[in-house]
Amino acid sequence: MAGTREATAPILLEETSWRISYAEIGTLAQVQRPVVTTWVRRHADFPEPVAYEGASPLFDGGEVAEWLLSTGRGNAGSDQIQAEWVLHTLSAWRRAIPARTLVDTVTALLCLRQLLDEPLSELPWRTILERAAETDFEDTYLHKELRDLPDAERQGPLLAVLADHLTEAAYTPADALERVMDARRRLGCDDLAADEPIPLVSRAMAHLSGIARLNEREQGATAAVLYPRSGDLLVALREAVSDAEGMPFFLSADPMPDLVRLARRRLMAQGVQEYEMDLVDGEELATDDWGDPHVVVCALPYEAAETRSPLAVLHSLQDLTDLLAGDCTAIVLGPADALVRPLPARGEADRLRRDFLEQHLLKAAISLPEGVLPFRPAHRTAIWVLHRTPEARRTGQVFLADLSSRALTAQALDTLAEDIDIFRDAGWRSDDRHEPRNAVIVPATTLTGAPGTAFTPQHRSHADRYTRTVVERPARIAETELRLQQLIDATRSALDHAPTIRSNAVLRPDDRPVRRTTVARLLKDRRLRRLPGHRIADEHLTTGGAGHYTVLTPAEITGTAPVGSHRIDRAVLLTAYEHAYFTEPGDIVVTATPSFGAYVDDEGLSVVAFPARVLRVRADAEHSVRPRVLAALLRSAAAEHRRVSGAVRSARRIEDLLIPDLPGDEAERYDALLADIACRTALLRQHAAALEDLTSLTAAGLVDGTLSLTEPFSSDLRLTPEIS
Repeated sequence: MAGTREATAPILLEETSWRISYAEIGTLAQVQRPVVTTWVRRHADFPEPVAYEGASPLFDGGEVAEWLLSTGRGNAGSDQIQAEWVLHTLSAWRRAIPARTLVDTVTALLCLRQLLDEPLSELPWRTILERAAETDFEDTYLHKELRDLPDAERQGPLLAVLADHLTEAAYTPADALERVMDARRRLGCDDLAADEPIPLVSRAMAHLSGIARLNEREQGATAAVLYPRSGDLLVALREAVSDAEGMPFFLSADPMPDLVRLARRRLMAQGVQEYEMDLVDGEELATDDWGDPHVVVCALPYEAAETRSPLAVLHSLQDLTDLLAGDCTAIVLGPADALVRPLPARGEADRLRRDFLEQHLLKAAISLPEGVLPFRPAHRTAIWVLHRTPEARRTGQVFLADLSSRALTAQALDTLAEDIDIFRDAGWRSDDRHEPRNAVIVPATTLTGAPGTAFTPQHRSHADRYTRTVVERPARIAETELRLQQLIDATRSALDHAPTIRSNAVLRPDDRPVRRTTVARLLKDRRLRRLPGHRIADEHLTTGGAGHYTVLTPAEITGTAPVGSHRIDRAVLLTAYEHAYFTEPGDIVVTATPSFGAYVDDEGLSVVAFPARVLRVRADAEHSVRPRVLAALLRSAAAEHRRVSGAVRSARRIEDLLIPDLPGDEAERYDALLADIACRTALLRQHAAALEDLTSLTAAGLVDGTLSLTEPFSSDLRLTPEIS
């Protein structure tokens, strides 16, 4: 358990309250929901519910946060709990102040605190307004937001205290302001996030622009953002440049004055001075005053597919290239159907798109998956890298990457950015010393000579074609075929020496009625022992064979996943789950969620994940239970009491399922029958697994173009795979 953490309560209006459910408490404390119900049941000092939503209790969030901080329970740090607490408090303020006014006021206070470098809660509100007027004497970014606050004399000082609490939780006012912007949807300002890409993509676009490398070489570089909206791309560009490299000059233009003021506040809090930016209220960049930008970054505004025209999108990109002088770069995020997907061959849009290649402007086309714009989850986007290259240095090559079926992780985007950096440093040509990962570099003529073709890779890169996985694939296929033949021989041998399965089943005589029992009775008679499963966090489970110990989750027990699908590392198990136990050979692992399942662990040394649990046979019992028999009988009994549609759980608990308590001789015969069936089933499963491996290996090689199937060398009908 963590040590006691100090609780500092944020200021909250009297008429507001942060009410929080079990699930939200779990999120706040970074634990699973059942842990919260255990706290409520076991700890008398846990806060009492303040209301009910139906049958679900709601708690005072402040009291819960104080309890977590004072007891040290949960996995969240004190700074995380404090930050969540303050953000929930801000959300509660929406009952007193409109959401947009609230965000504008708090961001203005945080910006002012950054500029003054002193707490605001110690200053009278009038003094805060005077300092704001002195700091923003032209009223271009924060004075108006503070001056126009409704009921300022009462609410202003309280919000100033909240701004200080946010700063303490985030360490700096700049970080606190960005935390508020990250929570803008939660605070009710959907309009500020509607057309903003996810932060990972914003940062990747800033990296792709090369602004950091440009700023190292050339002092006074200018970076422009078209359609800046609430300023995410501007902040990403600022964060891409370290303070040691100097500050580029920032340009942008937006017809919404309130968005321009917000973007200025964000840049000012990030350390950009007023003389280092020109964010214009309007449609046109101030290039007459500052010249053409060295870098342009742009996320095109979303337009519904019903009204979107690829030709109009490409015309807007053509207008954007007018801003590019020699050796200048533009990074554009736009709709994939215009930038990378197939177009009607030789149509006007197709000719215009190929013209970007013929003019040597398009250097890279990157397909992205859905979800880049969180408000438009089905909208698929792509990124273009444009660069106006002097004629003497043109190479006629283009970088194509398709991430549309890959998860957008920081690692994947960093790898992409590194590949494009190398492509750029090599003069926009392929470098023999480096092959792009997840991308190909092709002559532009392969696209310009194929009207309407998609701007996506049509084959694997050379690096991918000659990876260990590809080169070893024919050998793996041959090994699989050999394994199949060995299994066939082993099965034939086993069946030749094995007797025919005979259950000798007959109707039970009336004078020998079966005796009934339940798991609950077996536990009471000390013939079984029940052990609980462990609550294992998802991030601690590994897949693909990694990890030292098998974890039996409900998926393995119900048969929806093969045993061994989930594993856990030894170090993680022994440190994070020091009280965990291993199964023993013959343990019966059962679960009722999401459906009934019973699995006999013949080998043991596995870890059972909640809600599954273990029924362990007591070998010293007078009438010992046979694991296979009990598991089979429970499966059959549970089939009669399945969970019906709309029900939370099945009609009977596992402990209450009525099963026959077979006599010793009959149980022994049934156990032998089940053992024979299990042996034959295992052989069949090995056959099925080998056939599936053969199918998938061959198909994978044919799909990516690295395998071909040749004629057999003899009358053997088997086709021999070769790498192509």
